[in-house]
Amino acid sequence: MFPPSSSRRLFCTCISADSGFTYLANAAVLRSNSAQGSRPFAFLDDQNKKQARAENHDQMAGNPFEMHESSVSHKYELLIEKFRFCRADLEAKQFHSHVIKDGFVGDLFTGNTLINAYARSGDMPSAHNVFDEMPDRNSVTWSCLISGYTHSESFEEALDAFGRMVSAGFTPNHYALGSALRACQRLGSEGLKYGLQIHGLVSKTPYAFDVVVCNVLISMYGNCIAGSIGSDFAHRVFDGIANRNSVSWNSLISVYSQRGDVDTAFCLFTDMQTEGSVVGFRPTEYTFGSLITVASESVSTGKGSLLLMQLLAKIQMSGLLEDLYVGSALVNAFARTGVVDTAKSIFQHMGSRNAVSWNGLMVGLVKLKRGEEAVELFLDTRDLVRLNSDSYVHLLSTFGEFSCEEIGRRKGKEVHGYLVRTGMIDSSTSVGNSLINMYAKCSAVEDACSVFNLMFDKDSVSWSSMISGFDQNECFQDALLSFRTMKRIGLIPSNFTLISTLSSCSSLGWMVTGEQIHSEAVKLGLNLDVSVSNTLLSLYADTGCISECRKLFSFLHDHDQVSWNIIVKAFSDSEASITEATGYFIDMMRAGRSPNCVTFINILAAAASLSCVELAHQIHALAIKCRVMDNNSVISSLLTCYGKCREISYCERIFSTMAEKDDSSWNSMISGYIHNELLTEAMHLVWLMLHNGQKLDRFTFATVLSACASVATLEHGMEIHACAARACFVSDVVIGSALVDMYAKCGRIEYASRFFELMPLRNVYSWNSMISGYARHGDGHRALEIFAKMKLENQPPDHVTFVGVLSACSHVGLVSEGYHHFESMKRENNIEPRIEHFSCMVDLLGRAGEFEKLESFINRMPIEPNVLIWRTVLGACGRANGRLLDLGSRAAKMLKELEPQNAVNYVLLANMYASSQKWERVAESRHAMKVAAARKEAGCSWVAMKDGIHVFVSGDKSHPDTDAIYEKLGELRERMKAAGYVAQVDYALYDLEVESKEEILNYHSERLAIAFVLTRKSEMPIRIMKNLRVCGDCHSAFKYVSKIVSRQIVLRDSNRFHHFTDGKCSCNDYW
Repeated sequence: MFPPSSSRRLFCTCISADSGFTYLANAAVLRSNSAQGSRPFAFLDDQNKKQARAENHDQMAGNPFEMHESSVSHKYELLIEKFRFCRADLEAKQFHSHVIKDGFVGDLFTGNTLINAYARSGDMPSAHNVFDEMPDRNSVTWSCLISGYTHSESFEEALDAFGRMVSAGFTPNHYALGSALRACQRLGSEGLKYGLQIHGLVSKTPYAFDVVVCNVLISMYGNCIAGSIGSDFAHRVFDGIANRNSVSWNSLISVYSQRGDVDTAFCLFTDMQTEGSVVGFRPTEYTFGSLITVASESVSTGKGSLLLMQLLAKIQMSGLLEDLYVGSALVNAFARTGVVDTAKSIFQHMGSRNAVSWNGLMVGLVKLKRGEEAVELFLDTRDLVRLNSDSYVHLLSTFGEFSCEEIGRRKGKEVHGYLVRTGMIDSSTSVGNSLINMYAKCSAVEDACSVFNLMFDKDSVSWSSMISGFDQNECFQDALLSFRTMKRIGLIPSNFTLISTLSSCSSLGWMVTGEQIHSEAVKLGLNLDVSVSNTLLSLYADTGCISECRKLFSFLHDHDQVSWNIIVKAFSDSEASITEATGYFIDMMRAGRSPNCVTFINILAAAASLSCVELAHQIHALAIKCRVMDNNSVISSLLTCYGKCREISYCERIFSTMAEKDDSSWNSMISGYIHNELLTEAMHLVWLMLHNGQKLDRFTFATVLSACASVATLEHGMEIHACAARACFVSDVVIGSALVDMYAKCGRIEYASRFFELMPLRNVYSWNSMISGYARHGDGHRALEIFAKMKLENQPPDHVTFVGVLSACSHVGLVSEGYHHFESMKRENNIEPRIEHFSCMVDLLGRAGEFEKLESFINRMPIEPNVLIWRTVLGACGRANGRLLDLGSRAAKMLKELEPQNAVNYVLLANMYASSQKWERVAESRHAMKVAAARKEAGCSWVAMKDGIHVFVSGDKSHPDTDAIYEKLGELRERMKAAGYVAQVDYALYDLEVESKEEILNYHSERLAIAFVLTRKSEMPIRIMKNLRVCGDCHSAFKYVSKIVSRQIVLRDSNRFHHFTDGKCSCNDYW
């Protein structure tokens, strides 16, 4: 591992030192702000203290004690003995007063002892004054002063004193050298140049190979020079020590441990044991402390856990397991690496415990979210260990990890009461901050506010904790108000404060406020913090500001994994920029970043939106290569992606090979079936999922209900409703809205209305479902009443709301009301009308026969009409009896350019010409449809019965009950004619080429469906669904049938519902 010792020459000869050490003596030592926060270290170890006192006595042996009288000599000895080891400032001052009172001011030994006393108490100005007043000084005097400065963390003053000592002609002893080198070590890289000069000086003294000085040199180089160069310098010093002791080995092992070099540290440990068995020393508690640290930090590499277990066995053999320092280090290491049971066992077998060992175990329990065990530990050991404020900080963090939030909150309140009784809450701001965090995590934000308001001293952490608590508990406006107050009282927000505040802005959608906080981050320089930058990216992404998101990402100095994931997700969610998500994903790979599970979930969402099966295959292959296919979230996203790409076979293959299917994977598979219009398979999977004990989440319930609504399978929808009720999801606003929509689309508008009124909470989707439901059922007045009620309850409408409102006006011919609501979108609600709103207005004017207004409206549209608009215009022209042929021809021309192969456009054009008796033009339209190879969607109708769903097409004879159906049709035709029915044969021209128009009309799919239902005995309402708009003749026929058979008929065509009762339709023939 290292070059042979013979080739490792002592490198001190390479270090230059001034002959009189004049540079170090005369240079003005720069102060280092970084040293002010360093922890103090011990003066000298006990053995060194004894050696220092021995040297001091040796140098003072020649003093003329015999000149003093015996009583004075006795008093002197008592005084020295009493105050030699004093540490308190008061004791040092008492010692000083006795020295002055008894006339020992000029005594060298007394002065040295007095300097030591002041230094130990931390009063270095007084120590320096004593030093300045001493008439005589020796090397011990200087050593005491230098050591005192180092002990009090005045490292620059220590080096300055060392320089003056050398300039004064004193030869530094190993204690002065050791203290000066400790000062260099604590100064870090800034102390290196002084450390090198001291090493150069040492190389010219007998201390070049002194074990004490060399041990300090090892630590100095390890701390002052980063990386392998520092450890190499330290190792060279180590190799130059003639008689190494355990401290030498510990110092070098500590250097490599601090660098995380686990291999070298343990190789040195092996060599130490070999040499120690010969020389006569063994690893100490400090050896094991360094090794435990480096082993725990290397757990991620896979070898750390094994090394810790081996160390534990070695420590048990050495008898150091009961040592407080070693035991605490082991507890902390095992706890932080997740081996909490071993940590608890070590903690219980420790001879003595303190707050450090207790805190280490508590941190591990919190990390593993074992809050209940942490509280049990507190209850069992609170009388055995004297806990500090940090202990209670760790304890309070456990209550948010309870499996039952209510129990965690209750236990937290009990500890809160204990802290109030003991006064700990008033003596420590950190405890108060932890209480705020605890209550916030337990969803008790009001209790968190109470603690915050009662705190005497609030620091920036207190405000950050409160703001974070508001954000976690969805009190977003309170979070922003607290941030404003924090700034007003002069506190500077931290990066954590900004993260929580920006998160609240994102949740509220307050883009302007977010931009202001962004500016604040730039002023404070916190925009360079990667976590703040990531939160800003999320803000811009969530508020739809994709260009700002792109710009901010390009300006970031550092992109971490989270940054890439956010930008990929932002563009995956943006309909206009989905393709850019794949570009960022490729850039991420090129930048050397490996995609994680979140990355795959986001990029699969983009592939799903694009319905790009080739991209899905590539991502699937990469996921296998990156070994993330064992993650159920990634598999569920892959199922969703393949489902939206209509590759349901891939979904089934992946789903069948899953070892453990969670709720998400079941839900993704069900959604895939529904997306591919395989409702039967989806419902089968729902029953299988429930049978296996899996649970549908609320979004899957909503998806299945939406699927039931799309094909109007009321029975299935009601079954899902029952499942949701058993799962206690009915009160959920998402499922509630889906149920309203399902019942409305399945023809049970009264059920939808009843459930809507019972909803405890409604959102905009709930209101939209109800408004659209009434509009679809032709009850426009009731739809407008619901809209008025929506505004009274202060629920802001969205663009979907106005689609429902305008459709309601269209279905009942409320032209003026339609114009009013259309114009109020921008004026009152700041909603820019979209193409679907213009389409509703075109439909409204066309149905109402306002053809002049219709043409004027088309010409004044601020946006270019699309296919939907032109098709609506062409349909309206077909109802104008030849009065809008020019506008209809214009619409047909645009439709041929935009959708040349859509047969519906040619049929609408033929219908328009047929209504004005332009038979040649009708033939031309049909011929054009054949030339364009456009196929008209076949009309079909279906009914849901107990034995399944029965589907019919026009003239269908494939049904098993065909004979009974056609017999029933003939019976109905005779009874209708007897009641006055006359076939409206003109309608045959609109959809079909016929030879016998009346006969063909009689065999339309909806008539076959109603005949089939009437072959079964029942008094229930008849519910029929049709994929196309019902023709006028069938509409007329259904009115007669409803009266003849005395049953309600509910027909849903592609536009709306018709309720036929006793010869009348709910549309009043306005459809």
